[in-house]
Formats: sequence, structure tokens, C-alpha cells
Amino acid sequence: MEELKKIDDNSIQCVITSPPYWGLRDYGIEGQIGLESTPEEYINNLIKVFSEVKRVLRKDGTIWLNLGDTYSSIGKREDAFKNQSQSKGFCDGTLKSQGRGRLNKHAFLKPKDLCGIPFRTAFALQEKLGFYLRQAIIWHKPNAMPSSVDDRPTTDYEFIFLMAKSERYYYDADAIREPHKIESVKRACRARTSNKLKAKNYAISYLGENVGYDNMEEKLMNGELRGVNKGGRNNRAVWSITLKPYSEAHFATFPPELPRRCILAGSKEGDIILDPFAGAGTTLMAAKYLGRKYIGIELSKEYITLINKRIAQETITDFFHTQNSTEFCPVESLISVKRESADSPNSPHDSSDIKEEANFS
Repeated sequence: MEELKKIDDNSIQCVITSPPYWGLRDYGIEGQIGLESTPEEYINNLIKVFSEVKRVLRKDGTIWLNLGDTYSSIGKREDAFKNQSQSKGFCDGTLKSQGRGRLNKHAFLKPKDLCGIPFRTAFALQEKLGFYLRQAIIWHKPNAMPSSVDDRPTTDYEFIFLMAKSERYYYDADAIREPHKIESVKRACRARTSNKLKAKNYAISYLGENVGYDNMEEKLMNGELRGVNKGGRNNRAVWSITLKPYSEAHFATFPPELPRRCILAGSKEGDIILDPFAGAGTTLMAAKYLGRKYIGIELSKEYITLINKRIAQETITDFFHTQNSTEFCPVESLISVKRESADSPNSPHDSSDIKEEANFS
């Protein structure tokens, strides 16, 4: 909380983060979140953090919150909590063994119950802090870890909640559009005519003329078809993105494509991205390569060392697996609180560099 309190009011455009999941692991760090006795205590601690997040968030800013769920259990310490996702999401991994300890008797949660932590948290932020809950995105993991469970389906997804501070907020739908399916385009543009043959085989152009279905891709790209965005269809709420290995880590890191989409949709070049649970720094690196400023807060010195190593050594090719490679210098401070200067004329923020030691509690 101390580092969050140092950030100026209304200065952050976009928050992308994943707090430690409740009851999953002990990171061995004083002040960590996730070891609370009950889901309610865990959620209350998150509310305290996000009350500060709301203060620093711009009026048109958004939050992209990733949370995995937990199954309740009463028994031995090592079996007390079993996480459904098998990966850590934005927080990027594990340091200690899973399991907080024995779950005391709860008002309604029974052994083997799915606790519903993600939605309980989202609803609490909506109710207690007044955030707008705009979407529950499902992150589908095609290569999710297999499970030995035999009395329910194996979980291969997590939630990413899109939340906003205000009713009207910045969201760039064009930045993350998906390719159209040609059959869908044909249905959307189908010619309005009583002639069944023409209705079946012709589309309607931007000028209101009937055109054939040949070369539909070219017509689409040229903007010739009425009612169809040539940039693609609106992004859907199920994101099928595979987990990506990181050779330097002994845990599964968050795939860069996830923060990339959130950053592109929720900010412009030069805006400041905040991750108050920075983990291995995947969100910060995505912000760096997309021309955004970034602030990361992290308790673990091990993670901070890893962040600095990644920033010092990884190129844009390594990170996004693209054709363009750009080297850049390591962060000199213990952490990753750094605001990059930006040339974008749209940036509302100053371009001064800030380097501070992180000590989030």
C-alpha cells in the first residue's frame, strides 16, 4: 500500500494485474495477500488495495483483473486448498508449496465447494467501491495442465474482469478487432431483394449496389461492403491463448498476448500502465514494447531480480515472437517503478523518469 500511496491522483490510464489467488500458496513474504482465513477476509484486503487503485486511476481509466478460483477443503495442511487453474496468471507463478492451512468451519462453504472467488471479488469491487463491471472475459487455455480429478470436468480457463471507474471510459475496440469470418460477412451484407437467387448469391455494397460474392476478402479490405468494419469484427469475450514457457522461471509465466490485448484496448501510446502485483513483470514488458509508460509494484525480491533480468536481456522478438527486434537497457533500480518518456502527442502525462525501490505492503 505504501508504494501505491506515492502515485499521483488520476494519473493511471490502465491497471492490468492479477493478485495472488486465495489459499493457493505461501510466498514467504510478510504482508502478502492470499493467506487469509476466509474468502471474505481476502476480498476485504483486496478492496483496501483497489480503493487506492481507484484514487490513482484516471476518470476514463479501466482495470483488467485476472483471478483464478479455489476449491475449499478441510484436512491436512498440504491438502487444505486446491487451485483449479494450475497456473498463476498475471502474478506469474509460485515460490512456496500450496496450501494456507486448515479451513475453519464456514457459514456456507463446504469441503469440495468451488469458492467463487473471482466473481465475489468483482461484485465486492462493484458494490463497495462503485466500479463498473463491464465484462467477464474467459481466458481459455488450450494447453492447460491435465488434472487427475474424476468427479468434475478439468478446468481450462480463468476470468479477466474489465472494470471501469466511470460510465464513459477509454476503450479502443479497433485496436483488438478479430478477423471476420467470410460466411458471417455474407450474412451481414446479404442483398435485400425479392429475387431469391440474388439474395443467396449477392452482397450489398457500401453504395447500396448488389455485388457478387466473389473476392469478398478484397471487397472487405477495401471497405466496399455496407455495415461491415473492414478492420474486423468486435473482439469476443472468450480468449483462447496458450500458456507460454519462460526458461528462466520455475513457474508458468503469463502469456504476453493477454496483457498486450488489454493494453491496446485500454490505453494510448504514452499512457501509464500500472500493475500493483507485478510478479515476473510480463505486464510491464508488454507496456514497454507497446510504447506505454509503466509502474510495477512487487513484494518479492526474487521477482524483482527476475523483472530486471528480463528487461535487460529480452528483445521484442523474444517477448512477442515478432519479426522486429529492439534491445533496451536494464532498469537500474531494485524495481520496476519507471515512467518512460513518450513522443506521442496524445499523452496527457509528463515524461519525467521515476525510479524508486518497491516496497508494497
